[in-house]
Amino acid sequence: MSERHPIIAITGSSGAGTSTVTRTFQNIFRRESIKAAIIEGDSYHRYDRKEMKAKAAEMEAAGNQHFSHFGADANLFEEIESLFKNYSQTGEGRSRKYLHNALEAEPYKQEPGTFTPWEELPAGTDMLFYEGLHGAVVTPDVNIAQYPDLLVGVVPVINLEWIQKLWRDKNMRGYTAEAVTDTILRRMPDYVNYICSQFQYTHVNFQRVPMVDTSDPFIARDVPTADESMVVIRFANPKGIDFQYLLNMVHDSYMSRANTIVVPGGKMELAMQLIFTPFIWRMMERKKRAM
Repeated sequence: MSERHPIIAITGSSGAGTSTVTRTFQNIFRRESIKAAIIEGDSYHRYDRKEMKAKAAEMEAAGNQHFSHFGADANLFEEIESLFKNYSQTGEGRSRKYLHNALEAEPYKQEPGTFTPWEELPAGTDMLFYEGLHGAVVTPDVNIAQYPDLLVGVVPVINLEWIQKLWRDKNMRGYTAEAVTDTILRRMPDYVNYICSQFQYTHVNFQRVPMVDTSDPFIARDVPTADESMVVIRFANPKGIDFQYLLNMVHDSYMSRANTIVVPGGKMELAMQLIFTPFIWRMMERKKRAM
């Protein structure tokens, strides 16, 4: 953690909804005139799309049926840790972009599924903001979770997570339902070992719970809407959280435990704004004092 160069990390599985949380933070940054270095976790995959496909086939031929983007072998954990460490000490670092589709790739004149060259982060940023799969990974070799000043987990119930992934990958990335299902199954061991384990280190978790039947996520036609959901917000350390203020501001919310508030799904962004804006104010105040 760093007072001079704070770090916020949003972590969650593919299809969990981390991009929605990122938009909320970007709105806060814009409103508060904060210059953040934005890091996409996909840029720290070890292989581009073609390389990953070839590596997966190689691993499968060798008997490994579970090689996936969730695991250590397919990612640059050491580079993420190095980025966080360097930024917390100096406010500097380097990153790149992973170009998911033709629209993202066109400005760079590259193929979709490739990486841009490594570049230095913009100078003079107020904080680092990471959104991806591995913002709180801890293994025998790396401890990424020790660096962020604010760690946010996005963890919908598993059936909803799969529905969201199936919808996104079919409708936005052109994959078949069968291909997405195969990916989910292949990733399961790494999901347990590298994704779930992160949420013991997060400071705040957001878990969307659908209020409609999601018993078979693989036949769901639509993603449950925000109005068809509730959001469980759990604080690892509730000290300093004004729950009464949140209850008054977010209608139809309630406390389910001493460190947990439940809000209507449609009020999730409002709840995030109310919760995280004071966090960011405090970060900036500490930064000003330290400088």
